[in-house]
Amino acid sequence: MKPAVYIPSKASLRKRKLASIVKNRYLYLMIMPGFLYFIIFKYIPMGGIIIAFQDYQPFLGIRDSEWVGLKHFIRLFTEPTFFMLLKNTLILFALNLFVFFPIPIILALMLNEVRVKLFKGAVQTIIYIPHFMSWVIIVSISYVFLTLDGGVLNEMLASFGGEKIAFLTDPDWTRTLYILQVIWKEMGWSTIIYLAAVTAVDLQLYEAAKMDGANRFRQIWHVTLPAIRPVIIILLILKVGDTLELGFEHVYLLLNSLNREVAEIFDTYVYTAGLKNGQLSYSTAVGVFKGIVGLILVMISNRIAKKFGEEGLY
Repeated sequence: MKPAVYIPSKASLRKRKLASIVKNRYLYLMIMPGFLYFIIFKYIPMGGIIIAFQDYQPFLGIRDSEWVGLKHFIRLFTEPTFFMLLKNTLILFALNLFVFFPIPIILALMLNEVRVKLFKGAVQTIIYIPHFMSWVIIVSISYVFLTLDGGVLNEMLASFGGEKIAFLTDPDWTRTLYILQVIWKEMGWSTIIYLAAVTAVDLQLYEAAKMDGANRFRQIWHVTLPAIRPVIIILLILKVGDTLELGFEHVYLLLNSLNREVAEIFDTYVYTAGLKNGQLSYSTAVGVFKGIVGLILVMISNRIAKKFGEEGLY
């Protein structure tokens, strides 16, 4: 005879769950603010997505506004500016992905090799500071340095007999200026995650590599990078999900009438063509499109990561 298998009753399972919650009550209290943040500011507002399928009028409300189906989405895809917006957004995203994304990794690896703690701490502090400045300050500092009328860099060029360059209005310089500002502001802060991952690497792996004759570069290539690869993959997946989410404030501050053809993106378009003109349903439709694209890209990149043997995001 097979021994009887004990199956706990539902009441017993409830008691165990309640006891577990009471035991870990401080952990639950600690995650409660983050949980409430996502519920209140992320999930509840998703109910407003319905206005993307309506001609929403605030005085009529969601219930009484006219239902128009996919009208706003069709308008978005047939707008003459759609492909310009898509092209500009993808180019700026590519700059973020291929130029900016590797820099914090390289910087973290370099800082990890610094043995003088005072110098290491000073460098970290200096490169972290721009993260705490708003984009208004970052762009304003750039204006002081690069403007044609009294800009520090242009005055230096003129003093050496060179011609002044219209960095702020020349379309050829707009994207370069954008990515340089992103690197300056976020480079230091992004290294924190990678530095934390590097410090978690087992020191015995480095000792074994030394015994095999590996120099510092070989140790980085064969020990450090493989150890932090899961963190890099997760952050890369999250970065891919933000393909169409480049941020409104930074690009809007760089925009002017002369560089709009190369700098206008979906975020700024939503503000100028949607919210500024009171087209709430249309701007919501653009937001829904961006969200769907981001979700699809996250799912695809996560599946690719899984196929290559990585843990992925979920």
